[in-house]
Amino acid sequence: MTKDLRYPIGRFQAPKAYNKEELDSFIYTIERFPGLLASEISKIMRVTWNKPYRPEGWTIKQVVHHCADSHMNSFIRFKLALTEENPTIKPYHEDKWAEMEDYLNVPLTHSLKILEALHFRWVVLLKSMTEEDYAKTFFHPEKKRSLSLYEATALYAWHCKHHLAHVMLVTDPE
Repeated sequence: MTKDLRYPIGRFQAPKAYNKEELDSFIYTIERFPGLLASEISKIMRVTWNKPYRPEGWTIKQVVHHCADSHMNSFIRFKLALTEENPTIKPYHEDKWAEMEDYLNVPLTHSLKILEALHFRWVVLLKSMTEEDYAKTFFHPEKKRSLSLYEATALYAWHCKHHLAHVMLVTDPE
């Protein structure tokens, strides 16, 4: 069986119901991600930053810059959902963003710094939220449905693991 390099940990599976133990695990994953990512990046030479993790895939640099952009968007979506009634979020074209100058010609170390600071704030927010807060939602127009902040937390814990696995395809290809 060939491993799907696009989804090395599998596709996201939304949790069925709120579970405090799972939530703590999701938050822990989000909290640890910047350090784990930086550790993996430290294993490779700078010239490898421009190596795709799979044929026709993004480079390691694009993956790291994408994580910073995606997680900034998610943090804002959380704040919107916590302060508005089911706000409609703004999707963006990840593929087009990945071709922009700041992805192609800025060292990924800048996005690692963004992720470190952003995840610190995000985890403070996540740990302060109540079960009622996690039930709050935002509407995703591409998915054509509302997502609870609990599901969004699970999604971004998966997103962290998903892209860390992409980097590990380069740092530890076995």
